[in-house]
Amino acid sequence: MEFWFLFLLLLGLATYLMVQHSVAQITRTPVWLLWLVLMTPALLLIGWMLMYGAKQPPPLALFMSCLFICILFYWILFQWGRRVPRDTQTETQAQASESQPIIQPSAETIVRPIEPREETQLRNCFPWSVYYVQNIEYRPQAVICRGQLRTKASNAYQQIKTNIEAQFGDRFLLIFQEGFNGKPFFVLVPNTQAAKQTDTPQRDQQQLTRPGLALLLLLATLVTTTLVGVEIAGVSLPRTSEIGSVLKTLFDPDVLLKGLPYALGLMAILGTHELGHYLTARFYNIRSTLPYFIPVPFFLGTFGAFIQMRSPIPNRKALFDISIAGPLAGFIITLPILIWGLAHSDVVALTEKTRLLNPDALNPKYSILLALLSKLALGSQLTAKSALDLHPVAVAGFLGLVVTALNLMPVGQLDGGHIVHAMFGQRTAIVIGQIARVLLLLLSLVREEFLLWAIILLFMPLIDEPALNDVTELDNKRDVWGLFAMALLVVIILPLPQAIANFLQI
Repeated sequence: MEFWFLFLLLLGLATYLMVQHSVAQITRTPVWLLWLVLMTPALLLIGWMLMYGAKQPPPLALFMSCLFICILFYWILFQWGRRVPRDTQTETQAQASESQPIIQPSAETIVRPIEPREETQLRNCFPWSVYYVQNIEYRPQAVICRGQLRTKASNAYQQIKTNIEAQFGDRFLLIFQEGFNGKPFFVLVPNTQAAKQTDTPQRDQQQLTRPGLALLLLLATLVTTTLVGVEIAGVSLPRTSEIGSVLKTLFDPDVLLKGLPYALGLMAILGTHELGHYLTARFYNIRSTLPYFIPVPFFLGTFGAFIQMRSPIPNRKALFDISIAGPLAGFIITLPILIWGLAHSDVVALTEKTRLLNPDALNPKYSILLALLSKLALGSQLTAKSALDLHPVAVAGFLGLVVTALNLMPVGQLDGGHIVHAMFGQRTAIVIGQIARVLLLLLSLVREEFLLWAIILLFMPLIDEPALNDVTELDNKRDVWGLFAMALLVVIILPLPQAIANFLQI
């Protein structure tokens, strides 16, 4: 029981710091009140355990209804006290901090800020029937134009962008954002990329992608994941002190072949995920690196893969498409790999050692989607008293589900954070990210496997980098795909309800 008190203390402290850091500046509602509302489900759970013990969990309906009421109450309190900036200085500083990744001053930058004599030219770029400029603020690396929007956001941005380019060429990037008061405003920042462009774009692209480095990391990761796959396949390696025996065993073709199924399955999933991002970014003419794998000789054999985008994202549509392409592409390749692996896995008895992260005895009911796929692959072999001894390919597929769920968490600069940002805007995305972090912390009370995940998300910033046109909303089709992505996250991380388990006879 001491563990739960310590965990409650740490959870309470982390939640208070999270609320104070994230929303204290944009709502008048007292931080302690918001904190108390968020902590109510955890306090209820701890109180139940003190009264009835850990072996008797609280009724699911009671806990979920309390969770829903607290989230709704938190939202009402937050909106009730939402702070509207009285002066533009505070809002400017907040928005400038969000746009900072795009503004990268350099000694080589040859662009210059707007001079006072150019203000007339700047005002002429904003027709009164499109966007009536009321105030222009000059900052060291930005010019902020505030006023009233008089037409559709997409039309306004495109027309004013055309006017800015006609007057000032490619000196500036035009950013269109929504302030905390709900009013959109324009920001002009120096276009440092245009200032650094050379006459050899093909050579610049070659230097950006660095295919030699990408190939080297790919081969290194293939080696490290194969070595981990050998261990997952059950091959006992000699002690590390016997270097000769270790090398002889590792270079045995029969041994390496046993490690390749896991390695190829996992790298196919990770590579497809990043290729989804990369190809979609190229579709939108965004400069980005090739996917780079991160090899490690332990753990899973890799820490994943990543790409870096070196151009600003033009609008929320592009932000959404690039963000969702990775998880969807990775999930599509994960499904056949996982189903094949599950079909070739062994069914073992359900014991106390059966846990979510134990590939030798994994309880499929810890995940709704995993349980459904396991029943599909194994049929009547899977019963209520069954666990899974995963085939190496199934381990890779299961990790693919974990990677998909992790990336779809709607927090900060994760893919899920980008998705909700594109769907609902920056302000609402911050609130959704806050709620998601708290929900995962609460889930870790009953599923300790999520504790490390929840702690990592606590230290992840909620503010996402804005697109150039960060005001124009998505179409209905993309909203549906975004809701599908969030539903996919839910069915991966939530356990199988007992009613469905009874129906499936597992």
